[in-house]
Amino acid sequence: GILNDGSVVAVKQLSVASHHGRSQFITEISTISTVQHWNLVKLHGSCVEGSRRLLVYEYLENKSLDQALFGKNKLCLDWSTRFNICLGTARGLAYLHEESRPRIVHRDVKSSNILLDGELCPKISDFGLAKLYDDKRTHMSTRVAGTIGYLAPEYAMRGHLTSKADVFGFGIVCLEILSGRPNYDEKLDPERKYLLQWGWSLYESNRHLELIDPSLSSFDEQEATRMIGVALLCVQASPTLRPAMSRVITMLSGDVEINRVTTKP
Repeated sequence: GILNDGSVVAVKQLSVASHHGRSQFITEISTISTVQHWNLVKLHGSCVEGSRRLLVYEYLENKSLDQALFGKNKLCLDWSTRFNICLGTARGLAYLHEESRPRIVHRDVKSSNILLDGELCPKISDFGLAKLYDDKRTHMSTRVAGTIGYLAPEYAMRGHLTSKADVFGFGIVCLEILSGRPNYDEKLDPERKYLLQWGWSLYESNRHLELIDPSLSSFDEQEATRMIGVALLCVQASPTLRPAMSRVITMLSGDVEINRVTTKP
């Protein structure tokens, strides 16, 4: 839609067939209204009209990261763009986890929830599943919600939720950005169907750069190696082995050395 001042916006209508629709709306409004960051989608306003519940967001013309990477009209994302999308997403999550008050766990970090503006800057969207938690709590037990393939094992199996569940989802997104393919592709050979398994087997046999999207004409080997190492740390089965998002930023930037990953995700 277009506002009176001429600015273009995206309007999201939530389903209100159930009580969940109402609670999801209230959660999204209260969460988004408290956070402001360059790498988070900006909420302009909201509207409740009868059974209709609308959210008015800034319009992001390049749509979602999953469409850009492997949609029908996918974009030709060069290496530096991919690296910056990964870094920007990390900055947005670090803000939610460590700087925002109260701190926020997104709960549904995936490539379709990362939107791209005209400059291909990433903005994290869809806070409908977000959970707020205070500094004194180490974790929350909650009904599992999110997307299969991006769910951390402790959250998927036990409903044990911390910011490390978002770190896991981020690691999967990183692997998708690196490889230019979704985390599961049934059309591929059995050993390559699951991106995480395939990526680990390449890393273990020191062939990690074979993970890089073959459509890339060139890429920075040092940055790619760092990004692969960070992604595999983020998807470790034990949440205690996953780094905080602020550390992910320093590792991606090359400010901190990345230890070789020795435990299988």
